[in-house]
Amino acid sequence: MFDPNALLRPHLKNLVPYSSARDDYKGSEGVFLDANENPFGSITDENWNRYPDPYQKELKSAIAQIKGVPAENIFLGNGSDEPIDLLYRAFCEPSKDNVIINSPTYGMYQVSADINAVEVKEVLLTENYDLDVPAISVAVDANTKIIWVCSPNNPTGNDFTLAKIESLLSTFKGIVVVDEAYIDFAERASFAEKLAEYPNLVVLQTFSKAWGLAALRIGMAFASEAILAIMNKIKAPYNLSGLTQRTVLEALKNATDKDAMVAEILANAKELKAALQQLDVVEHIYPTDANFFLVKVKGARALYTKLIEQKIIVRDRSKVVLCSDALRITIGTKEENDKLVEALKNLRN
Repeated sequence: MFDPNALLRPHLKNLVPYSSARDDYKGSEGVFLDANENPFGSITDENWNRYPDPYQKELKSAIAQIKGVPAENIFLGNGSDEPIDLLYRAFCEPSKDNVIINSPTYGMYQVSADINAVEVKEVLLTENYDLDVPAISVAVDANTKIIWVCSPNNPTGNDFTLAKIESLLSTFKGIVVVDEAYIDFAERASFAEKLAEYPNLVVLQTFSKAWGLAALRIGMAFASEAILAIMNKIKAPYNLSGLTQRTVLEALKNATDKDAMVAEILANAKELKAALQQLDVVEHIYPTDANFFLVKVKGARALYTKLIEQKIIVRDRSKVVLCSDALRITIGTKEENDKLVEALKNLRN
């Protein structure tokens, strides 16, 4: 039976977490003289003088209804970057343990590992940007604690073969993180449906993409209660502001608007792909299950620089492994996409 506490860094096993005022008293009414807050309110029109719920119970309850995941299996963080960092801090002993990333992939897995002094074993994707499970199995050793799987993947855009992800979950004795930042644009169901089946599974999602709430910095981690108990034990006491919690709670009432935006983005993607395919400078557009394309072009760096001069900003991925001469292009509005295509036509020579 998988037990995350067996993977826990030794010095954390007896850690006594910080107990905030809102841990001691969980009520919403009373004379609050316990947290050294300003009793008169705030210097703004709205009162933000009271500390927020450290466990975001009301917001998690609303998210549970939308995502179909029990509230007790939800962790909310400052973007997905916070749970990424917490997983390193909880389970990876610096200068001893290691993790596996499947390159090319989201860069924060490497950066967070470097910050925490954790070795990264890089396994390249296959020629068609899928997981190389045999190579991953070879890379795993006794000190491998986490396998990072970004699916749909950034920067390639594609979803990995689901059976390959499940094979990792079935055979790996550590934690498999499936980062689904772009799941709202994919056709498949979330791996969060498989939490009961795989106790070593952590699923990451975000409100930054389809929901259009990137500036609020709120990410989700779905996992077993045992894993989330560890994450809650070591997180900052008030990691999500009251303003963020309230704003997202209101935003969740507009799920139909989110769906409409996703549908428009996907429609725009079809039009943009058709337009890009007509350009001589475009050599290949890789299949995508996200809200962006990885596009192989002629002279990616020069093209990127010339687009910047016209204040059209894409991402140059040409120096990323397996992404030679590739630009990552986010699907914009119809007007933004048209400007990009027109600029590429004018720059083709």
